Amino acid sequence: MALQKDVKIKNRKAKFEYEFLDTYTAGIVLAGTEIKAIREGKASIAESFCEFNNHGELFVINMTVQEYSHATHFNHDPKSERKLLLNRSELKKLEKEVKNSGLTIIPLLLFTNEKGLAKLQIALARGKKQYDKRETMKDRDTKRDLSRIKKAFNN
Repeated sequence: MALQKDVKIKNRKAKFEYEFLDTYTAGIVLAGTEIKAIREGKASIAESFCEFNNHGELFVINMTVQEYSHATHFNHDPKSERKLLLNRSELKKLEKEVKNSGLTIIPLLLFTNEKGLAKLQIALARGKKQYDKRETMKDRDTKRDLSRIKKAFNN
């Protein structure tokens, strides 16, 4: 199986479910078979979120990295917690925001950089209310209808 040059795994639901306040790019601590599976594109961040432990370290929870196909019995656990790497000042700021404001940290994009390292774009986010979601759907439908009308008009 050929490796993809640049991997971009998105969390498509995040934009609909949350309002983003601030974004960060974090490194991830991975095992050898995990990075190989990510480079094959066998990962999902759809149901994942980030959480702090007692020592002030940030972990991504519920991120699925499927087992690497060519590994032996030394393969990784697909749903294990993975540590995120950020500057200490960014970690302190995020932890303060999460504790005081009741905000959450969600992964938006899992990608590999030019050096081949896996990075995770995370966002400090506030959950949308039901009426905000309805507004988002209305806007999306309106834009779709307008583009159809424009397309029909141009032809």
